[in-house]
Amino acid sequence: MSVGKTIREFFEEDHDRLDELFKAFQQLKRSDLPKAEQAFNEFKVGLQRHIVWEEDLLFSLWEKITGMSDSGPTPAMRNEHRQIGQQLEAIHRKVANRNMDSDQEEQALLNLLGSHNRKEERALYPAIDQVASAEEREAVFLNMNNIPEERYKLCCGQH
Repeated sequence: MSVGKTIREFFEEDHDRLDELFKAFQQLKRSDLPKAEQAFNEFKVGLQRHIVWEEDLLFSLWEKITGMSDSGPTPAMRNEHRQIGQQLEAIHRKVANRNMDSDQEEQALLNLLGSHNRKEERALYPAIDQVASAEEREAVFLNMNNIPEERYKLCCGQH
């Protein structure tokens, strides 16, 4: 899945991929509803999967290595994931009802994601790359494939 990549490289690329899906949704929502719904659903599942990867694999690795589980970056990141999940669900409800008047919710989500992703990309991912061995990083990538898809559906405040 990630031969030769760092945690930072892999997860930044996934952020970029998700950003493009969300942009496609926004561009299509008033002109091609079926394609907009498809882009949003792909974005939603992808974002939920990304969050599960972080919480179940990256954060637990960080906490195991550093001993920081009650303090440090991961509790704050988990809290932000809950907020992201709330905005994601607000948009999802509107999309499911074919109500494309979701600009306010979209902006709130983009504001949260922008700040959140910068913290991860500039601080957390590089720190994990720094403290984790190559074997530990590779185990993260291998274990991504072992998380059942049903787990992604329980993401973002429902687990």
